[in-house]
Amino acid sequence: MSVYIWAGKTRDGGSKKGELEAKSAEAVMAQLRSQGIVPGKVKQKSKDISEIRTFLQPKVKVRDLVIFTRQFSVMVDAGLPLVQCLQILGDQEENPTFKRVIRQVRSDVESGATFAESLGKHPNVFDSLYVNLVAAGEIGGILDTILNRLAVQLEKQDKLAKQLKGAMVYPATVSVIAVACIVLLLVKVIPVFQKMFEDFGGALPAPTQMVINLSEWLQAYIHYLMGGVTVLFVSFGQARKRSLAFRFQTDNLALHLPIFGNIIKKVAVARFTRTLGTMIASGVPILDGLDIVAKTAGNMIIEKELQATRASISEGKTIAEPLRGSKVFPGMMVQMVAVGEETGSMEIMLSKIADYYDDEVDVAVGALTSMLEPIMMVFMGSAIGGILIAMYLPIFTIADSIN
Repeated sequence: MSVYIWAGKTRDGGSKKGELEAKSAEAVMAQLRSQGIVPGKVKQKSKDISEIRTFLQPKVKVRDLVIFTRQFSVMVDAGLPLVQCLQILGDQEENPTFKRVIRQVRSDVESGATFAESLGKHPNVFDSLYVNLVAAGEIGGILDTILNRLAVQLEKQDKLAKQLKGAMVYPATVSVIAVACIVLLLVKVIPVFQKMFEDFGGALPAPTQMVINLSEWLQAYIHYLMGGVTVLFVSFGQARKRSLAFRFQTDNLALHLPIFGNIIKKVAVARFTRTLGTMIASGVPILDGLDIVAKTAGNMIIEKELQATRASISEGKTIAEPLRGSKVFPGMMVQMVAVGEETGSMEIMLSKIADYYDDEVDVAVGALTSMLEPIMMVFMGSAIGGILIAMYLPIFTIADSIN
């Protein structure tokens, strides 16, 4: 993405100019036309040192976005103009990346764009859910209420993500330490024992010989092994980006993983119900809400089912009907959605479902952590202990020979 300086004419003949962040000059011109502006000059802004080093700048975290949204909600509720709110928040923002984005949004608003349109130019910071809710708030005149709901939504999502990451920190740390210790033993320690055994001569016990063979293989091929693992991870990421079929298969596999698949489904249910509930409460039409929720699901299987649900609703069916045959969304959730539709309290019911499955995720993550900790300790102890025992077996034989 690059920054372009533009100048153009409005439909009433007035002149306008500003800056836009886009992939190309053609994208800038297309965006201007969609806003009713006839583009004139469009040129790429010269890059200064700060822009050249943008890739080194910190990313905008969810916590930054939550604080921005809450403070913005309070300022709007107090009656401050949008431009002044953005000026204040941009000046006090410590994250340089987010500061640049806020200032660009302020510049676009000053140029005549709506707040939602200005946010939509920065999809890496403000996703489609955020932009559409803000648009609904602007149209309905309840922007402060919408921003407050958005802050709550973001906080819930951030809490859920931190729970999952926190549950994996201990097992990942133990795994890395275990692998590092085993590699260190095989590459640095075992060759010392091997030389000593060769000096004494004689046949080695089978476990010792197997460990020595593994050490020799690892010393010869460790660079190829590390390169292969790196290529595998990079290739996997690129394949998911470029191949929809591969991404579909891996997303389907993730949902059917033992233990982890169940947690992924519960997270999907919590995220879907909370997001849809927030959008319905904010006045977003149900079809638009389902379309946005589907696109931000993060899993192609879930996205496919939500799009199928949206298509069924457009044909006159209820939300619960197409979800009843789902393999992702549990029956209890579907029944509660059906009750919410019948009683006309859909957003309240969706919020209760989200709270319930948030608690379910807490329990599942806690159980996963409790199960993985002893498994990882047993693996680490068995692997390192087995190598050490294999190395000491010949020493006992040598001691008997000396006696």
